Amino acid sequence: MQRKASFKIYVTRREMLSVGDVPDHTLMLTEMEGEPINYTPGVAGEFVSRRSVGFHDRVKGDGPMTGYATTIYQNGAVYSRFQGEKKGVATTGKWEVYKGIGKLSTLKGSGTFVVNPSDKHGEFVLDMEGTYEL
Repeated sequence: MQRKASFKIYVTRREMLSVGDVPDHTLMLTEMEGEPINYTPGVAGEFVSRRSVGFHDRVKGDGPMTGYATTIYQNGAVYSRFQGEKKGVATTGKWEVYKGIGKLSTLKGSGTFVVNPSDKHGEFVLDMEGTYEL
């Protein structure tokens, strides 16, 4: 089944360290939470919460990132991992489900994402699409 969803996500915690090998090279660990903007409930029911933790390796703001996301619904949860690349204002990448709980215990899925900044500092818009099967 093909699905699309959009989330407003915002930084709840961020730690950044300078690498020091070239100007503006940093490593960053972020925690983000989110809520749906455009979402249609599925078999697991209503959305409850979304949290992600990500690791970013940036030179002058651009570079690779990887992390994990947990999305909890009324009757289940999805755990996924993601990898992407920030270039300019947008971060693009791929995600994959690695575990489901409850009504989503047999869930398999993967897809792509794009993250763009919103008008508020520390807030972003996450657009996801992918294919799922139960």
